Amino acid sequence: MQVFFAYEGAYSGAAYPFAMSQVLTAEPRVSATRARIAIALFFFVSGFGFATWASRIPLIQHRLGLNEAQLGGVLLALPAGLMLTLPVTGQLLQRFSSRHVMMAGAVLYNVALALLGFATHTWQLVALLFCFGSSRNLLNLSMNAQSVGVQTLYERSIIASFHGVWSVAGFAAAGVGTLLIRGAVPISYHFLGVAVLLTALSLAFFPNALALPPSPPATKSRFSWPDKPLLKYGLITFASMACEGTLYDWTGVYFVQAVHAPKELATLGFTAYLVAMTTGRFLGDWGVSRFGTKPMLQASGILMTTGLLLAAAFPTPILAGLGFVLGGLGVSCVVPLVFGLVGKASPERAGAAIASVSTVSYFGFLIVPPLVGFVAKASDLRWSFALVALLGGLVVWLVPKLREEA
Repeated sequence: MQVFFAYEGAYSGAAYPFAMSQVLTAEPRVSATRARIAIALFFFVSGFGFATWASRIPLIQHRLGLNEAQLGGVLLALPAGLMLTLPVTGQLLQRFSSRHVMMAGAVLYNVALALLGFATHTWQLVALLFCFGSSRNLLNLSMNAQSVGVQTLYERSIIASFHGVWSVAGFAAAGVGTLLIRGAVPISYHFLGVAVLLTALSLAFFPNALALPPSPPATKSRFSWPDKPLLKYGLITFASMACEGTLYDWTGVYFVQAVHAPKELATLGFTAYLVAMTTGRFLGDWGVSRFGTKPMLQASGILMTTGLLLAAAFPTPILAGLGFVLGGLGVSCVVPLVFGLVGKASPERAGAAIASVSTVSYFGFLIVPPLVGFVAKASDLRWSFALVALLGGLVVWLVPKLREEA
């Protein structure tokens, strides 16, 4: 049954031809504004929860007595959980509305976060990080499906703003983490309090999510891999996610191990990175309108390379912090911009195409951040960051090879 929406703007079929049929079945009397706020809240939940965990990585490493290689192996559990549950999430989204998968993912995500604070053995941390990654996959894929549905209710581009909210949440969580570290608040109380608050917010805003129908099956295989024309899109997102994951997982450790910053400044680099990524995401739509998508993507690759090399070459609080700022600007908009290009390149099967590109990008998040730890063990973190910087060059090289209409 078609329903009426009291929404701002109009549907732009050229930009999002694949989602309008889903939005037409959404719940009556949920305005575009209310739906947008609700989905933005779930992006906030995802970002705040993840940054809460990331802000405490150096202290958890110290508490468990892990060296860089051991920490890299432990960190592998989170993206492994995310990657291995991709087929499960796909099946759930084919059987249930994304709003229900999103709510279930939010609850499980916060339960895993709360339990992480009580891990006292490495094996417990590994198991809980696997669960944290699995639930994050449920939450993130379903809320992105919701964001595409909300976008169809607007003529102007608003989808990048959801990712901006995610970054704002990460910045806020990093600030809270800094204050709690200075106040010597135990990790268990920190994580439990955040989990309870985020769960309450999810329950409060869930009624305004769009009641989108289940997604039609996109592929018969468990993992969807992009065909040759889409592979370059996947490689670009692979490079970006690899740099993003490295900056998320290792900036705090880098400030302690390479910069030799005092404990109370351990989150300074992480905070600088989040501020920059947040700024970049909120300016991304303006940048595309002003300069175009491909120039924005090339600039992003240059910023990634420059930022990581700067931090590797000059491990001081100011210059390394500046490097993380440049890196944050570089990774801020790559994934949403590439997903938009993929939707235009394959409008008749945009959902399946985006899923296949996501598979490649998740491998970047899965493989590269843990490798940073192993390289650091063999040499040091500075070499690790220098090697990851090369992935920004991959982005610069691949962008001109994208379709001309991009």
